[in-house]
Amino acid sequence: MFHLRTCAAKLRPLTASQTVKTFSQNRPAAARTFQQIRCYSAPVAAEPFLSGTSSNYVEEMYCAWLENPKSVHKSWDIFFRNTNAGAPPGTAYQSPLPLSRGSLAAVAHAQSLVEAQPNVDKLVEDHLAVQSLIRAYQVRGHHIAKLDPLGISCVNFDDAPVTVSSNVDLAVFKERLRMLTVGGFYGLDESDLDKVFHLPTTTFIGGQESALPLREIIRRLEMAYCQHIGVEFMFINDLEQCQWIRQKFETPGIMQFTNEEKRTLLARLVRSTRFEEFLQRKWSSEKRFGLEGCEVLIPALKTIIDKSSENGVDYVIMGMPHRYGRLNVLANVIRKELEQIFCQFDSKLEAADEVTHLHRDTSSIAPTYTRPLVMSILLHGDAAFAGQGIVYETFHLSDLPSYTTHGTVHVVVNNQIGFTTDPRMARSSPYPTDVARVVNAPIFHVNSDDPEAVMYVCKVAAEWRSTFHKDVVVDLVCYRRNGHNEMDEPMFTQPLMYKQIRKQKPVLQKYAELLVSQGVVNQPEYEEEISKYDKICEEAFARSKDEKILHIKHWLDSPWPGFFTLDGQPRSMSCPSTGLTEDILTHIGNVASSVPVENFTIHGGLSRILKTRGEMVKNRTVDWALAEYMAFGSLLKEGIHIRLSGQDVERGTFSHRHHVLHDQNVDKRTCIPMNHLWPNQAPYTVCNSSLSEYGVLGFELGFAMASPNALVLWEAQFGDFHNTAQCIIDQFICPGQAKWVRQNGIVLLLPHGMEGMGPEHSSARPERFLQMCNDDPDVLPDLKEANFDINQLYDCNWVVVNCSTPGNFFHVLRRQILLPFRKPLIIFTPKSLLRHPEARSSFDEMLPGTHFQRVIPEDGPAAQNPENVKRLLFCTGKVYYDLTRERKARDMVGQVAITRIEQLSPFPFDLLLKEVQKYPNAELAWCQEEHKNQGYYDYVKPRLRTTISRAKPVWYAGRDPAAAPATGNKKTHLTELQRLLDTAFDLDVFKNFS
Repeated sequence: MFHLRTCAAKLRPLTASQTVKTFSQNRPAAARTFQQIRCYSAPVAAEPFLSGTSSNYVEEMYCAWLENPKSVHKSWDIFFRNTNAGAPPGTAYQSPLPLSRGSLAAVAHAQSLVEAQPNVDKLVEDHLAVQSLIRAYQVRGHHIAKLDPLGISCVNFDDAPVTVSSNVDLAVFKERLRMLTVGGFYGLDESDLDKVFHLPTTTFIGGQESALPLREIIRRLEMAYCQHIGVEFMFINDLEQCQWIRQKFETPGIMQFTNEEKRTLLARLVRSTRFEEFLQRKWSSEKRFGLEGCEVLIPALKTIIDKSSENGVDYVIMGMPHRYGRLNVLANVIRKELEQIFCQFDSKLEAADEVTHLHRDTSSIAPTYTRPLVMSILLHGDAAFAGQGIVYETFHLSDLPSYTTHGTVHVVVNNQIGFTTDPRMARSSPYPTDVARVVNAPIFHVNSDDPEAVMYVCKVAAEWRSTFHKDVVVDLVCYRRNGHNEMDEPMFTQPLMYKQIRKQKPVLQKYAELLVSQGVVNQPEYEEEISKYDKICEEAFARSKDEKILHIKHWLDSPWPGFFTLDGQPRSMSCPSTGLTEDILTHIGNVASSVPVENFTIHGGLSRILKTRGEMVKNRTVDWALAEYMAFGSLLKEGIHIRLSGQDVERGTFSHRHHVLHDQNVDKRTCIPMNHLWPNQAPYTVCNSSLSEYGVLGFELGFAMASPNALVLWEAQFGDFHNTAQCIIDQFICPGQAKWVRQNGIVLLLPHGMEGMGPEHSSARPERFLQMCNDDPDVLPDLKEANFDINQLYDCNWVVVNCSTPGNFFHVLRRQILLPFRKPLIIFTPKSLLRHPEARSSFDEMLPGTHFQRVIPEDGPAAQNPENVKRLLFCTGKVYYDLTRERKARDMVGQVAITRIEQLSPFPFDLLLKEVQKYPNAELAWCQEEHKNQGYYDYVKPRLRTTISRAKPVWYAGRDPAAAPATGNKKTHLTELQRLLDTAFDLDVFKNFS
């Protein structure tokens, strides 16, 4: 009601000229906003047309009248003039009493105006109907746009789009409008088609005109929203962004191209089309997953890149699947040498360059998450975009501070079929792109057989990304001319679609005919363009016959400049000491136990934790959290950027880390002490991730791939949770160098340990990682090789460790970055050991000259008299502390030796051989807390047997095989633990098996 009353108040007596003058002095020129003036000149409570949404409309009309009385319908002009003359709104349509009662002429004139006025209620309703109609097109127009180049619906073959002409016939559009609006036409009738309606500020279809006939309004809306472009944007909750998009698509005549732009587009289509045809002629029996049916992709990508370059982008990082014209993109967008592409169809290839041979200087290239001058383009298939959860996960990273790419342009090659599954069976939503709506990304659907529409949409997408730095989706609705691949028979499963495809004229031919008809090019010019590119392909094909080597360097982007020697080898095959001076350790420890920001109030419990850290520093000892702190802090001093991400890593899942302190009195005020260590240190990025493993680990993998001189770590909340990131681990991390020819130094921190916490919070599944290690269990390497340990690391696909001391954890983190090459590092980190009183390390274990210990040998009484040792137990990780406690309780410290294997892969054959030889009378047993079919046993046993030339058996002490990783019952857990300890220390238990 407040709006209604203020609306009436604005209609107080003033002349139009006075009102305009006053209004223009009190408001900005562009915005129609009023100060709320409570000044009533007439009663309004009984005026029905000033109720509900009508008041907004009346106010809109009044604004327009104030600016220009001629811009509104004459009836409104009379109404506002009469009201300003003093008449109440309800009687303003009738002649107010003239100022001179004796003037009969004035009375007659006023009466004629009253009789000429239409019913105001009807006028308001009609204008509201027009506004609703405009909004309906903006919201739902894409549903009836002509997006399918085949002219059939991708969901229902019987539901073909309606053909739209420039003449609007209400009878034709009644059913059409029913699909867009409630009630068909919002109460408007055919007789209203030629009435002129004032346009709201939420549309740009008027151009320079503020009012249009209804017929023209519908025609312009049809042209903007229902032709070859379908725009989804009205779900965006930012008005500025919505207005920006409306202007880009509604403004009359905005989608115009110069003749030069059209010729460039034609030339790019020629390259895209003729490249595929060339491959088909030369290698007709090869699968190449070509682009036929979406040849417009190449000019589309080129347009995005061109427009982005104009807007200041320096580098583009592009990701795409293996199909949808990957070779075409390499040839005509990336401009990879054609002969290198063609030679890979040739079986005479004999050798391949190493990845390290690539030395193109890209030192100025930064990842997309740190510099807005680098942008990303991602290509997707329609079935994958709708069906793969990774799309949803990465969309949710798009605007997170530590994960944003400042806007990615997603291009969906929507060929309306996933292998043999059509959309009716592939998804529940109308479009494959609906997932993008969750992050307010605008979605531009476009018919790929209209190249100019595609180019315009791509320009707008690039401008959107440049303007708002947010994601945007371009949905290229196309088809697949040759089925899933060139050898496929799509008629088996999509007969109706492929009958139409067989008749479909290629887009190049369509567009060439259009340009010839427009006089933009002539037929000889078009044919010359084709001949020119065909000649380029033929010459490259001839050169490819002489190619004997596949140059992998031509396929890769990041050469890691300065990381390798000119011949592609590491600069050394040794690793310096990973120890530190006591001064550095003490300095880092003091900062870790303090709050280096003034007037910062921390939680009382955290004060106790920091105090305990300070006491440890005074005592020259570290626990797990402090060891990690010292490893990170020392690398920051050396200029190494460190990035730690994962769920709750800032505090740590187990409340042990506390790398981000929160002021208890000021919201969002935080402190990261690690960034206050040194004057010119590298930055430390620690960021809680969204509840995602697959997407986040993939992001961190890319970060590490682009940044070899940064230490990038991802921590699972519990080690079990890497299950949902298995695709990243199996497809990219494990085979990274062998499959993708890329080294990578990412670190996975996986909390692991059997502590009665149940099957989902216990096991990081070490058996999976060890099974994928590439070393041979039956081959004993040359143990006398110089730098044996470093060579092992260089040859392995990844490093797997399970540290039992904080000091060794400190060393392995520092070694990861000080090695002269990069390998993924898998660390099974502890839970209970984080606070175990025996899990402490002295500064002495971390001083200069110290290194990571691949094996920690027995150093107690058993080592002093090795001949008396009857059993040598091998173990890894937390179970060591259970074993030592039990050994002491049984008074067997001289009979049983315990050796810890800290680095499981690559396997430390050399050190374990020394351990076995040291205890000649001892039987060998592997002890683990995991179940027998899990954990490390199946990996360790054959390698231990190879180490000792199979001279002795290697017994097992641990839990029995089981389907689940762990029990959640504490009593059962303790019973199982005691049973494995009994087995480990019963010296007669294995005699019956000999």
